[in-house]
Amino acid sequence: MIASHPLKGRNALKLGVFSANADGGLAITDVPERWKAGWDDNLSAAQIADRAGLEFFLPIARWKGFGGKNAVREWSFETFTWAAGLAAATQRIGLFMTVHVPLVHPLYAAKALATVDHISHGRAGLNIVCGWNPKEFAMFGVSLVEKGYDQAAEWLDIVEKAYEGAPFDFDGSYYTLKDAVSSPASLQSPRPVTMNAAFGGPGRDFAAAHCDFLFTTFTEIEQAGSHIADIRERAARTGRDVGVYTVCHVVCREMQAEAEDYYRRYAVTLADHAAVDAHMAGKKEFSQSHDSDAYDRYRQRFAGGAGSYPLVGAPEKIVEDMLAISRKGYAGIALSFVNYTQELPFFCDRVLPLLRQAGLRVE
Repeated sequence: MIASHPLKGRNALKLGVFSANADGGLAITDVPERWKAGWDDNLSAAQIADRAGLEFFLPIARWKGFGGKNAVREWSFETFTWAAGLAAATQRIGLFMTVHVPLVHPLYAAKALATVDHISHGRAGLNIVCGWNPKEFAMFGVSLVEKGYDQAAEWLDIVEKAYEGAPFDFDGSYYTLKDAVSSPASLQSPRPVTMNAAFGGPGRDFAAAHCDFLFTTFTEIEQAGSHIADIRERAARTGRDVGVYTVCHVVCREMQAEAEDYYRRYAVTLADHAAVDAHMAGKKEFSQSHDSDAYDRYRQRFAGGAGSYPLVGAPEKIVEDMLAISRKGYAGIALSFVNYTQELPFFCDRVLPLLRQAGLRVE
């Protein structure tokens, strides 16, 4: 068992890889080098990130794509199985599973999560999602839950009780269990680290009360600090301290103009526009994941990285922006690329040393 989870390490700015388990990653594009998300490529990307000292590998949970020319994100690996496979082939990196609470029973999740924690020797993590896409839920004959975060609180309570060792009964609003037990417990106690991606108030309240980390988005770095203040206030009400992370899509090249040209090529000229339209429409109607004006102002960002903030430029510019994000109070960033195995090595070789020089990373 490792001394502590990688997200509890010494680096002031933690870094991870996001959405590599899904076709396209976060990019909605038709460039020929777009990410195909094959297993061997996932394994290679995870090992690149592991060797470089990145803290985590974080998948999305996707069951149905967004159409378009490439049926974007319809191909994706189930995250418990995916994380177990990567756990056996890596040494240091944290491996997350992403779960849609209404679709996975908490006792099954407890058993699967503990399994990955044992395989990884304490590097497992859980990303808790209540869901936003009704078309995906309809595939399972399940509807979106009106008070999804109330269900998530019960769900996580059951996972934690399952790790206490003794059989237990549970009679809640969403779950009824009799003489429930799950063994082995996770190596991490009382359970593996948890995160939740939330922008709206109910999701942030859930994360403040129940999770170790919260992922959120912002439109501009200058205003990003307001999200930190809001989340810290919510966490303080529960007597807890919650780390705040964000998501960015990366185009890092030797020269600034080269990076900007490529960003326009894949996210404007060769964007999969039908899939972008479907994705934006669904997010706008059913999800509270972005500022309300982001959908109108930043179409390129949705094609480039699901509406996340763009880190585009030479290594020095990338580090400048990361410093600014860190100064706003963010503890880490989940990163996506058009092609992870092609772009991660350059990013790690050129950006990580500059982050160490800037004092954001010590290892």
